[in-house]
Amino acid sequence: MTEPVEIPLAPSRLTRRHRAYWRWTQVLTAVLLTLWFAVTFVSGFYASDLNAHTFLGFPLGFYLLAQGSLIAYVAIIGIYVLAMNWLDRHYGVGERR
Repeated sequence: MTEPVEIPLAPSRLTRRHRAYWRWTQVLTAVLLTLWFAVTFVSGFYASDLNAHTFLGFPLGFYLLAQGSLIAYVAIIGIYVLAMNWLDRHYGVGERR
């Protein structure tokens, strides 16, 4: 029979630093997913109310969903990249270059 393979970082062997890193990763992901949900669905829910106003000749609800949501999505991605790079460096788990 072959010997069982030992997993290097089984959950019981994670350090406090690894757990803190994972917790911050989960919090960041939850916050950004909540922001994504709000941009996608909440703004769409109020689009008909916002259409009473215009911006650059377009109904505001349409303009926010067509242009503003794309800008928000790119901003969410940028925030995620910057925050994860900072977390990686702070907790010493960044990729070596």
